[in-house]
Amino acid sequence: MRRVKPLKKFHIGPRTIKTAAAIIISLAIVNQYGASSAKLIFAMLGAMSAVQPTFKGSLEACLTQIVGVVFGALGGLALRTLPVSYLTAVGIGVILIIAIYNTFHVTLSPSLPCFILVMVVTTADMSPMGYALGRIWDTAIGLAVGLCVNMLVFPYDNSRKIRATMESLDKDLIAFLEDMFDGDEHLPDADGMAAKIAAMEKQLTIFSNQRLLFHLRRQRRELAQLRSCDRMAQALVTQLEALSHLERAGRLDEENRRRLQACGAEIRDDRPLDSVMTLDVVTNYHVGQVLTLRQELLEELRQGK
Repeated sequence: MRRVKPLKKFHIGPRTIKTAAAIIISLAIVNQYGASSAKLIFAMLGAMSAVQPTFKGSLEACLTQIVGVVFGALGGLALRTLPVSYLTAVGIGVILIIAIYNTFHVTLSPSLPCFILVMVVTTADMSPMGYALGRIWDTAIGLAVGLCVNMLVFPYDNSRKIRATMESLDKDLIAFLEDMFDGDEHLPDADGMAAKIAAMEKQLTIFSNQRLLFHLRRQRRELAQLRSCDRMAQALVTQLEALSHLERAGRLDEENRRRLQACGAEIRDDRPLDSVMTLDVVTNYHVGQVLTLRQELLEELRQGK
C-alpha cells in the first residue's frame, strides 16, 4: 500500500505579511504620480527584494537592484549600436548579464537587468537614459518602502532562538555524561552538539547583520554576550570530544561525581577510585573542565535575561 505523505502546514509568517504590506504601500505611492504597468511592476520588485531576513541583506538587495537597472540600460544602449539584429543583440546581452551575475555571485535574479536590456534594445523610439531614470525612481520607491517596513514592522530578532539552542545544549551535555558513565564500554560522541553549535553560529551571523532600530545599544550588548556564550559552548564541546576519543571511561573522583549528581545526571558507574591511574586523571580533568564551563555558560545566559 502506497504511503501518503502528510500535507505541510500552511504557514504565513511575519516576513510574508511585511512583503505584502511593502508592496501595497509602494503601489499606492507610485499611483499618485500617474501609474503605468511598468511603474507598478518595478515598484513591486523593489519592495519584494528589500524585505530580506537581515538589515544587511536588505541594503545589499537595494544596491543590487539599482545597479541592475543601470547595468541593463547601459548594456542595452551599447548593444543598440551593434550592426546586428535585435534578437542577436538580446541574446548577447542576456548571456553577458547572467555570466557577470554568476562570476560575482550575485544572489538576486538577473531577470531585472535582462528585462531592462530587452526593453531598450527592442524599442527603437525609446530614450534609454530617460527610461532607465524612470525605472530607477520606481524601483527606489519600492526599495525605500520595503527597507522601512522591514526595519519598523516586526523586525527579525532571532536572539531567543539562539538562547533556546544554547539552553538545549545543557540537556545534551547531561545526556552525554550519563552515557559516558552508565557502566558499559560504549563511549558517546559529540557530533550532534558540534552540529548544533555550527547552526547556532549561523544564527549569530544573522543576528549581527540586523539593525534593531531603537534598540541598537541593547543589540550590541546582547551580541557581545551571545558571542561569549558561543565561545564557551565551543570550548565545552572540545572537552566532550576529548572524552569521546578515550579508549574507555576512567573512574570518577568524589568531587566530579558529586558535581554531576548535583546537575541531575544519573551515574550508574559505581567503580571505586581506590588507586588512581592515568586514564582516571585524564577523565576527571576533562569532566571538571566540562562542568566548570557549563556553570559559566548558564550564569552568562541568566545574566542576559
